[in-house]
Amino acid sequence: MVFDLFLLAGMVFDDNAAAADRGRVVSVSMFVAVLCLCVVVGHMLEENRWTNESITAIVIGCIVGTIILVASKGKNSHIVRFDQELFFMYLVPPIIFNAGFQVKKKQFFHNFLTILLFGVVGIFISFAIISAGSWKLFPKIGFTGLSIQEYLALGAIFSTTDTVCTLQVLHQDETPRLYSLVFGEGVVNDATSIVLFNAIQKLDVSKLEGWAVLHVFGDFLYLFSTSTILGIAIGLLTSYALRALYFGSRHSTDREIALMVLMAYLSYMMAELSQLSGILTVFFCGIVMSHYAWHNVTENSRITTRHIFATMSFIAETFIFLYVGMDALDIEKWKAMKTSLKTCFGIYGIIIFLVLLGRAAFVFPLSILSNYICSHSETSLITLRHQIVIWWAGLMRGAVSVALAFSQFAHSGVTWDPVYATMITSTIVVVLFSTLVFGILTKPLINVVLPHHVHRGSDQQPKADDITLSLIPLEDSAESGLLQARRSLSRLLARPVHTIHAYWRKFDDKYMRPVFGGAT
Repeated sequence: MVFDLFLLAGMVFDDNAAAADRGRVVSVSMFVAVLCLCVVVGHMLEENRWTNESITAIVIGCIVGTIILVASKGKNSHIVRFDQELFFMYLVPPIIFNAGFQVKKKQFFHNFLTILLFGVVGIFISFAIISAGSWKLFPKIGFTGLSIQEYLALGAIFSTTDTVCTLQVLHQDETPRLYSLVFGEGVVNDATSIVLFNAIQKLDVSKLEGWAVLHVFGDFLYLFSTSTILGIAIGLLTSYALRALYFGSRHSTDREIALMVLMAYLSYMMAELSQLSGILTVFFCGIVMSHYAWHNVTENSRITTRHIFATMSFIAETFIFLYVGMDALDIEKWKAMKTSLKTCFGIYGIIIFLVLLGRAAFVFPLSILSNYICSHSETSLITLRHQIVIWWAGLMRGAVSVALAFSQFAHSGVTWDPVYATMITSTIVVVLFSTLVFGILTKPLINVVLPHHVHRGSDQQPKADDITLSLIPLEDSAESGLLQARRSLSRLLARPVHTIHAYWRKFDDKYMRPVFGGAT
């Protein structure tokens, strides 16, 4: 009798497990089908003036969420449940690695100082304004219940940007420096925001002192430097392995691609295991691989890797925006929220206002500072038109904001706390509003601010030949060492970026390329 009861219980358990497995298969199949729909519709609307692929994915996500919500009689709007681990472990790495792998390295490092100003200093300015503004204004509209640490986390959450909409409109060939600034700031911005968010999680608010700010900034510098070094080291190791193991007739396209993909993902995982910034590590790993490793593989492997990395990044981005659209209709969060409609709209308005203000508070002043620093060098200045585009490009909020909000205010994508539910729904509403409204207006705005008849040469940098010529006398000159040092210093002060780049090229050609490979 007892044996029969155990047998019956086992059969019921097996049936329940099988039903759950079938449910997961159906959910994944439906989500993949919707992803395919996003790809097709996005391609059909590619030339549309008012939309792009990210907006298309969000709209389709909202439509699918509505259909599921109606079909389930108001019980559910999801095909799959959001998981922070899924986002950070499987969706972020291909997006960031492809950004580093495809980046035009000369433009990126030529503007590296300005990118750091926007992506690091600017984030701290925006973070301070959003945190202080929400702490001051939320109670005035009747919304309370957040701690100091949660207000600080809110500042980090809404300091992240999503520059995809703007980058899809800008043209690298017409405005290379502007594209490099928007692209570079977007990557550094995400890394800085996540590092800042993690530092806030470890912050002991009860013992908050004046030195805490310096401590947070010191932690950021440590994470930035060590993460960068780790990414470069793994990229160099991959390059050396490809150069040493696959040569002559022993080239294998499958093994080359597999090694590059696995080492790229390994760099991200090692950074996360070491409690470093996986975003920075995988980004610089991508840059190093494109500079060295990519030239050590066969022509077939070069073409294939370009398309594979771009495709993986595209699918991950579409997946994220599609889910954000569906999550906007998550009935559980809206039911858990007890805040009045008037207060909710007040929260949305305050956050959007602070985002606009925080963005303007650093873009225009830091652009003036960058122009002043570069006024006597070879770098072209950031015009007012370009400053407006940079400001606008950072107004959109995307998947990183949603992921950080879930990490702060939810557990496994679910929360029953009314205050936390309000913050999650507010984040989703701000992301939807900024992506749809600001994203739709991006193309018309850029067409007005940057007409297509802009001269291509206005944003170009001096040619590489000019860089090399300025250093030729250093090789053949018979002058004394002191005079050579003075002349080198004067060149460095007059044309710092190009002078450093020229010395790096000499070092790279003499010591790095013979060991790690690269373009000949």
